[in-house]
Amino acid sequence: MKKRSIISALAVALAGCATGASQQGATNLSAAQCRDLTALRNHAPMTRERNLSELAALERAGYDPSKFYDPYYPDDLHAAQRQVDRWYQAECTEARMN
Repeated sequence: MKKRSIISALAVALAGCATGASQQGATNLSAAQCRDLTALRNHAPMTRERNLSELAALERAGYDPSKFYDPYYPDDLHAAQRQVDRWYQAECTEARMN
């Protein structure tokens, strides 16, 4: 069971890498998502908009919160969070500086 969750997490991470590699120059996070993620990382209060923005980024990274039973939770969520963190570091430099 543990092996299966590790394989699943790796598959999600690799899928995100393959998607990013095929669309060079394309951004994965919008300016609004960069702004919202920066606010959340700076401990700003959670708002509905920030929550939805973070969820959209996680879904783009491969996380599917709609599954009733997810045998790979929380590994798949953590893999998506790591992918969003990589995108954030690469794409949101302007938002982090403001």
